[in-house]
Amino acid sequence: MDSEFVKQVTKTRMFTNRLAVVAGAGRSGIAAAKLLYALGAIVRIVDENTNVTEELLQGLGRHAQLMTGPVCPEQFQDAEVIVTSPGVPVSKIKPMLGNMSERKIISELELASWFADEPKIAITGTNGKTTTTALITHILEQSGKTVFAGANYGPPLSEYILDKERCDVLVLEVSSFQLQNCHLFRPDIAILLNISANHLDYHLDMDEYVAAKLKIFARQTPENLAILPASMRDELNPDEFTKAETKWFDGKTIKEQANLPGIHNRSNIEAAWLALEKFGMSREVFQAGLDTFKGKPHRIEKIGSVNGITFIDDSKGTNLDAVIAALGSFDGPIRLLLGGVFKGGNVAEMIPAMKGKVAEIALFGAGREHFEGPLYNDFKISWHENLEKAVRTLFASSAAGETILLSPGTASFDAYKGYAARGDDFKRIMEDLS
Repeated sequence: MDSEFVKQVTKTRMFTNRLAVVAGAGRSGIAAAKLLYALGAIVRIVDENTNVTEELLQGLGRHAQLMTGPVCPEQFQDAEVIVTSPGVPVSKIKPMLGNMSERKIISELELASWFADEPKIAITGTNGKTTTTALITHILEQSGKTVFAGANYGPPLSEYILDKERCDVLVLEVSSFQLQNCHLFRPDIAILLNISANHLDYHLDMDEYVAAKLKIFARQTPENLAILPASMRDELNPDEFTKAETKWFDGKTIKEQANLPGIHNRSNIEAAWLALEKFGMSREVFQAGLDTFKGKPHRIEKIGSVNGITFIDDSKGTNLDAVIAALGSFDGPIRLLLGGVFKGGNVAEMIPAMKGKVAEIALFGAGREHFEGPLYNDFKISWHENLEKAVRTLFASSAAGETILLSPGTASFDAYKGYAARGDDFKRIMEDLS
């Protein structure tokens, strides 16, 4: 972080009586608005949702404003700075800004990081971010450290900055949405777990998506550590995007863990170990924490069995690489549930991981047109209007010793408010079958 810049913000009261526009009225946006108000800014919150009410302006001063409705230039007029929430694509905002410098568009993570002096471990990647964040947090806490875990998953960093309690370490799960508008964010340790096609409904293309992910390393110095996936050695040249010390991981040195099955989780574990080793942790302390860790819900989670048929909830598997990882965690026969809002990628590239293992596929809800064509010739496949009908179809054709796997490869918003609700519904359906 540029310490001189932070001094300028705090000592000259850079935001005092300046208009700051916060794009997005969710938890991240409200936290940013409160932090900006604490810095002396006049806050305007804008959101496309016309049902948002002015109640959220409470505590933000009498000059606070709320503007709702479709994005328009008036919402950003006279802004000195614009703070984006993760769910607001920058591509929507930029055309409204005229000649305003892009450096005045920042993410909530960027803003909050200016005031966070604690050691920071930041984790990004297409898959595995939350599991790795939770694992690092758990092991640190087991070793006696106080930890703030949040940013993309959990509380926004701005909430921590506004809180009076301080922690020993900040463990931050960060998304491409947040990183895209970071300029000074500098974690002591930065982890990139993987990159595959994802969020192409948000980013302009894969190049923009990758560039956003790599910004996690941009401000690091030689004293910092960049942890990178060995699977991307041929694609990534660290000299082009970071000055930090670099280490690579592939998971091959990690033994299979019953609480975190699969090679993808062994990779996550190795990345976590490299991070905590940099912090001076012994392998014995790390292993003790690892042994007591419980995986996060809806991530390759065994939720039960009915008549000897195992049910696995991987509702968090919202892209194609996540499906491949889930399939690699189990032996066949697997009866696979796919469907929802498609986020990009080449479905045919899943076929090698599926052959000889997937006995049947049931599609449900949206996304049928993306899956059915590429998979029709190689697998028994059917489509159903909802998840319950798809599960019941697979259950009727399953035998003891087989697995029904919900790893949908899509977002859930065609039918559910989020992946957790989809996973909970899957568990309800299973329980109704017993």
